[in-house]
Amino acid sequence: MDAAGYTTLNRQSGLMREMGVVANNIANASTTGFRREGVVFSEFVAALDEDPSLSMAHASGRHVDLAQAAVSQTGGQFDFAIQGDGFFLIETPQGDRLTRAGSFIPSAEGELVTPDGFRLLDAGGAPVFIPPDAKAVALASDGTLSANGDPIAQIGLWRPTDPLALTHQSGTLFAATDLEPVEGATILQGMLEDSNVEPVSEIARMIEVQRAYELGQKFLDAEDQRVRGVIQTLGR
Repeated sequence: MDAAGYTTLNRQSGLMREMGVVANNIANASTTGFRREGVVFSEFVAALDEDPSLSMAHASGRHVDLAQAAVSQTGGQFDFAIQGDGFFLIETPQGDRLTRAGSFIPSAEGELVTPDGFRLLDAGGAPVFIPPDAKAVALASDGTLSANGDPIAQIGLWRPTDPLALTHQSGTLFAATDLEPVEGATILQGMLEDSNVEPVSEIARMIEVQRAYELGQKFLDAEDQRVRGVIQTLGR
C-alpha cells in the first residue's frame, strides 16, 4: 500500500473514533450532569527520502466540554446543582472521582451517596452524614449543609489544576490528579444540572463525519481496484 492508502486508513480510524464519541454524546443528551466530549486530532509529519513529506492525522485524545448546562427543578432536598465551575467529589472503589451529577440519597448508615452507592465527600474529604433525626435539611449557596437549623457539613467543589488532565472514566464520572478547591461557584438545592449536549449540533456533526468516512471509503475502494487492475495487467 502506498502513502496515500496509509494516510486514508489513518484518517478513517480517527473518523470512526469520532463517530463513537458523537454517538455517545447523543445517547447521553438527557443524562443528568453529562459533559459533552469531542475528539482532538493532531498532525504527524514524516520526512521521506527523496520524496515530499508525509502528513497523517491522528485522533490523539478527547476534549471535555465544561460549558454550563441548564438546571431543572426537582424539589428533592438531596438534589444539588452547580452553577459555575467545579465538581462534586465522589468516593469510588477505583479512587476519588469528580462529577456534576448531583442526585444523592441517604444510605442505611445515613451517608449521602449517589444512586450507584458512591459516597459524597465534603470539603475536607470526609463522607457527608445526615443525622437520623433530621427533619429539615437545607443547603446554602456556599455548600453549607444544615439539618434542623444546625450546620452538619460543608460540601466542597473541586477542579483539576490542569483542565487537560481531566479524563472521562464512565457515565458522568471523571478522574483527575492534583485537585484544588473552587471558590465563587453556587450550589442550588432541589435542582439538577442537565446534560450540556446539544442534540441538533451533534446530529449535524454525525452526518458530517459519516460523509467524510464514506468519501474515504470510496477512495480506498478505487485504490483497491487500481491495484488489482495493475496486477492483472502485469500478470498476463
